[in-house]
Amino acid sequence: MNIFVLSTGRCGSTTFAAASKHITNYSSAHESRAGQLNGGRLNYPSSHIEVDNRLSWFLGSLDKVYGQRAFYVHLIREREEVANSFAKRYNSGIIEAYRKRIFIGLAPHKASPLEVCRHYYDTVNANIKMFLKDKEHQLTIWLQDAAEGFESFWDQIRAEGDKAAALREWQRQYNASP
Repeated sequence: MNIFVLSTGRCGSTTFAAASKHITNYSSAHESRAGQLNGGRLNYPSSHIEVDNRLSWFLGSLDKVYGQRAFYVHLIREREEVANSFAKRYNSGIIEAYRKRIFIGLAPHKASPLEVCRHYYDTVNANIKMFLKDKEHQLTIWLQDAAEGFESFWDQIRAEGDKAAALREWQRQYNASP
C-alpha cells in the first residue's frame, strides 16, 4: 500500500518525512517526484510514503491512480501559524507561485501577504478535505499533537523499524522559517 501525506506545507511535512525514514517496511521520501510530468509525477514505488504538499494540486489524478488503494494523511497546523510562516517566505516557493500564477495579476494593494497566505491555507485544506471525504484509509494529524498522531499512524500502517527514533524526530525542528 502507498501512503500520501497531504498538506499545505509549513506544517511539519519535513519532520514527517524524517520520522518516516525510521520505518523499514516502507520507503519514504519528501517531494521525490516534483518536476515530473504525466505518468511520472505519480509513479511511486509500492509500499512507499510520499510527503509532498504539491500533491494537493494533483488530487484528481491521485484518486484516479491510487483511489481507495492508498492510505492518506492530512497533516495540518493552525491557520495563523501557517499563514505567518508562509508570509516570511512570500517571495519564494509555492506561496509565490500561488500569488503570482494562480492569482494572475493580483495587485499587491488589493490583498496583504497575510491575506494571500490565509487564502492559500483555506484553499489547499478545503481541497484535501474534499478529496478525503470518501477515503476509507485516512488519518488527520495536527502538528501540535504530531508525536501522538505519528504513533497512531505507525500502528495503523503496521510500520516496522525504530519507532522510538521516529518519535524523537518530532522533538526537532526542520526547515523553520527565519
